[in-house]
Amino acid sequence: MTIDAQANKTKPLLAMIAFGALALWAAWTPPAGPSGATAQLNAGDTAWMLTASALVLLMTPGLSFFYGGMVRGKNVLSTMLQSYIAMGVVSVLWVVVGFSLAFGDSIGGVIGNPLTFLMMRGVDGDPHPALSPTVPLALFAIFQMKFAIITPALITGSFAERVRFSTYVWFIGLFTIFIYCPLAHMTWHPDGLLHKYGVLDFAGGTVVHMSAGLAALAGALVLGPRHDHRQGEQHRPAHIPFVMLGTGMLWFGWFGFNAGSALGANTVAVHAFMTTNTASASAMIAWLLFDGLRGGKATAMGACIGAVVGLVAITPAAGYVSTGSSIFIGAFSAVISNLAVHWKSRTEVDDTLDVFPCHGVGGIVGMILTGVMADKTVNAGGDNGLLHGNPTLLVHHLVALVAVAAGVLAGSWLIFKVLDKLTPMRVTPEQETVGLDLSQHGESILDADPVQTA
Repeated sequence: MTIDAQANKTKPLLAMIAFGALALWAAWTPPAGPSGATAQLNAGDTAWMLTASALVLLMTPGLSFFYGGMVRGKNVLSTMLQSYIAMGVVSVLWVVVGFSLAFGDSIGGVIGNPLTFLMMRGVDGDPHPALSPTVPLALFAIFQMKFAIITPALITGSFAERVRFSTYVWFIGLFTIFIYCPLAHMTWHPDGLLHKYGVLDFAGGTVVHMSAGLAALAGALVLGPRHDHRQGEQHRPAHIPFVMLGTGMLWFGWFGFNAGSALGANTVAVHAFMTTNTASASAMIAWLLFDGLRGGKATAMGACIGAVVGLVAITPAAGYVSTGSSIFIGAFSAVISNLAVHWKSRTEVDDTLDVFPCHGVGGIVGMILTGVMADKTVNAGGDNGLLHGNPTLLVHHLVALVAVAAGVLAGSWLIFKVLDKLTPMRVTPEQETVGLDLSQHGESILDADPVQTA
């Protein structure tokens, strides 16, 4: 057995030993005392948040089908697995320290104290007066976990068909700790920097979609274009019905994503449900009409991408804008993202599945339009935007947009570069030619026997 082969067998063994030791330590660590919450538990809110948490988790398998259908046949399984593995890695990381970093006692409004909820100590069936006043704090932690899971999974579309699986797993952990958790804390924690500045992000336009889109751009720049892309070979999706199935699962799960962010079974949740569906429908129609104006046909891919862009754009605004405004947000975001996709296709940037033009740009458009269209008559807990006599909100959103974009892009680029120096992010040209399904996982949906390759 060669030294390299021995190392490949030793690494998983060491990881399993470390994981087992961590699990034993968690089992022996005594829980913290009662939370001391004075808020009142509400059974209806609890039932809805349990449902919403399950809906949001469904989005990640939905994303795996959405992305898996878009890549070429030799990369379908690897692309889908990149979404699924995030459910495993982030779930454990969130329990260990992620939730504490995102929602623990604030340190300068930037990050949570890692000791506040370390290993979920003190996270139990009691409500928390500041974070979850009518539902158990444990349920709030579970709900927020699902957001943390899907965010790194969204990024994978940018470097699809060329990323090394083992290095990507490391990226999930580093991105969650150093990018996602601080951004979630700053935006959603009562003492967070952006929250106190007045930034409105109802369900993650900034925290999830902008961060994923900008990290995706960084990933595409660091890994470089695929060899076939350099040679001008046309990309043909493997299975468009997978894309349509994934879109349906995403749309369905997004009701938990947005309406669940009301944190209760209330009128704001109902309103967010309505605006979510309306914006997605509006964006689907607008995308197809815009393709028609450009001389194209009404395609299944176009309808699916348009619908998802509408869901992205309405996310920060869902509980703050009127239903009529959601029609405009959906349609406008679809046109802007469509233009961004065509602009990107004329550059050297190989964002394989257009994550930045769709999620990044969609999140940016949604954040800006929230600053324009937010209406306190919709949600008294929000604020008025530019159209309702308050230009300050839009100014705050624009300032936050620049700061978040610069921080996420630079931070993600640094993570990619460091990982690439430690262990290559990209597979070899031979592995890329064979396809990631076989070269990384030894299995394939194509008519080929599973093989073990280097």
